[in-house]
Amino acid sequence: MNPYAYRTTGLAIKTLSRILKARIRVHGQEHIPDAPLIFVVNHFTRLETLLMPYHIYKIIGRPVWSLASDHLFKGALGGFLDNVGAVSTKNPDRDRLIIKSLLTGGAAWIIFPEGQMVKSRKIIEKGRFVVAASEGLRRPRSGAASMALRTEFYRRRLKHLDAEMPDEASRLLELFRIESVEQVTDRNTCIVPVNITYFPLRARENILSDMASRFIEDLPDRILEEIMTEGTMLLSGVDIDIRFGEPIHVFDYMDKPAIRNDISSHHKIDFDDAIPSLDEMRKAARAVLDQYMSAIYRMTTVNLDHLFSSMLKALPRRSTTEMNLRRKVFDIASRVLPSTDVYVHSSLEKSQLDLLTDDGHGYARDFFAVAEEKSVVYRRGGTLEKDTSTFSSIFDMHRVRLDNPIAVMANEVEPLTGLQRNIHRTAWTPAFWIRRRIARFLIKQAIDEFNEEYDRYFVERESKEKRIGMPHLIRGNSRKYGILLIHGYMAAPAEVYPLAEFLNKQGYWVYIPRLRGHGTSADDLENRTYTDWIHSVDRGYAIISNLCRNVMVGGFSTGAGLALDLAIRVQNIKAVIAVSPPLRFQDFGAKFVPAMDIWNRLMSTVRLNGARKVFVLNRPENPHINYPRNPVSGVREIDHLMDSVESRLPELNIPALVVQASMDPVVSPKGSRRIFDLIGTQNKRYALFNFERHGILLGEGATEVYQTIGQFIRHARQA
Repeated sequence: MNPYAYRTTGLAIKTLSRILKARIRVHGQEHIPDAPLIFVVNHFTRLETLLMPYHIYKIIGRPVWSLASDHLFKGALGGFLDNVGAVSTKNPDRDRLIIKSLLTGGAAWIIFPEGQMVKSRKIIEKGRFVVAASEGLRRPRSGAASMALRTEFYRRRLKHLDAEMPDEASRLLELFRIESVEQVTDRNTCIVPVNITYFPLRARENILSDMASRFIEDLPDRILEEIMTEGTMLLSGVDIDIRFGEPIHVFDYMDKPAIRNDISSHHKIDFDDAIPSLDEMRKAARAVLDQYMSAIYRMTTVNLDHLFSSMLKALPRRSTTEMNLRRKVFDIASRVLPSTDVYVHSSLEKSQLDLLTDDGHGYARDFFAVAEEKSVVYRRGGTLEKDTSTFSSIFDMHRVRLDNPIAVMANEVEPLTGLQRNIHRTAWTPAFWIRRRIARFLIKQAIDEFNEEYDRYFVERESKEKRIGMPHLIRGNSRKYGILLIHGYMAAPAEVYPLAEFLNKQGYWVYIPRLRGHGTSADDLENRTYTDWIHSVDRGYAIISNLCRNVMVGGFSTGAGLALDLAIRVQNIKAVIAVSPPLRFQDFGAKFVPAMDIWNRLMSTVRLNGARKVFVLNRPENPHINYPRNPVSGVREIDHLMDSVESRLPELNIPALVVQASMDPVVSPKGSRRIFDLIGTQNKRYALFNFERHGILLGEGATEVYQTIGQFIRHARQA
């Protein structure tokens, strides 16, 4: 190995990492021992041959050599590979070189046990690890296990012979080109399993494939596929999770009488001699192979592509709906995965509510686009038709990533048997039962969250009884329509409960979520952002939409702004009701905020100094519900929310009702009128009531507002 070339390669990879859009995360470095090492790595792309030596070298600080296919050692590329520590699989001195470097600890090794790139990721068949090669299915290579075991055999034999037969020890040292037995380290060889997982997997034409096609005549399909797949990963962005497993101490597998006898034998043993314990060594190699293959694939970093593709494959019927599949994936990701012994992509460590709402991250949309493009599914009206043959057909092993990435995604997590059992169980569970299960899960989650935050942020004489802030579900007569009602700022679900009861008497199911930071204390609210409130609303929508076939949404004040936001983002909402919605900060009256000069100074304090715990006195109309303190940061969040909503109001194309008090001391009617004017739909109504208060859903005359809302809902059902 040329040290200069090695360092230059590391610098080049480091530079490329900054330019390209690959996000590399390394896990489990703490498992790497200070010992002679063989890293066994799953092989899916050419990238591993460059990335792994660099990243392992950064961790262990000593040279890392690897085996590479002999067909790569041609011309300039072959010279480069020689310089950076790659050894041809056909090199006659390969085994001796590996064992020598492990005996002395001079270098670590990377070996790909599959023996080739497994582009299909099909690695298990009938419970056994296999590799699909040109000659058919075969077992993974046990070379890494054999090299580690032979190294430990010679390490112990050299130490024994040095004391008992120094001439034979010298002969063996010369065979390995080691000057003295002192250079043979006492540390035992370990095999470290490594998994590399890529997300997302997409292949398409890119600048690299375009350039290659232009400048290279008769470019083989195999090479073009690799450029398209791996070029897309690097140029369009890919997450690469590199995960190191616990080391395998191979000498533990050698405690057999026959092996011990050969280690201490006084007979001359040459490097390739068939020793009496050969069968025992081979058995040990197979056992080590099974252990590291299992460890490698047990460390697969599960992502949403894996869940979608596996669930689609496992569905017992050809016909389904997109939302049915999204619900089943949500159920696995949110309810099952946290208690399953698998590693997950960082995106699965977050809430998956957007699978049930607006697909805000676009993961579902992107998956279905690929599935349609590759003819894995077809859309027929509101249903998806699955082509089951795409999961069982035999594809060209060198084009499978290009032609059928969905099957490749599903194949990768086949070895995770516990996950597979849960996926198949969920796939066969009827859709109505999945909906009920999701609703129960989310209702419990919301209640548990409230109880925990109520206890954590409780303030004597400020926090109300728990019943005021508890999220609430009221069951209706029919599941045809459900209504989501959202309370306002500094309030709690109790604020809209009378309206919910009114609507429930008309037969509707109603769910009232608790916005985070509410129903507890102002100290809790001071820590929250408007995105926390959106998350609470999204969970509420997910609950009611899994209980009822059609959903309408309404809200009061800030809750009205959140209702508008939800109706803009989420398809299939039938109507929206906005009661006293604030448009901008300037719409708030003096009763809600102090004089503007004081307020501006307070806001500047929060913005410029990042100050927390800044409150102003609040004199609420409903002190049994609302907080007596108003956190400055909270009003700033309302402003951010309504800024976000205002620009998107023209996109709202469902029936809409805006309700306002003409003499509201908190929210100016001008703001709510502007909201009404900006709403895109023509099927809208503006209702102005002659009240002198903000909280028009409680107190005298509230029934008149309820009746207007009820009439609008009946009208919207006809639309």
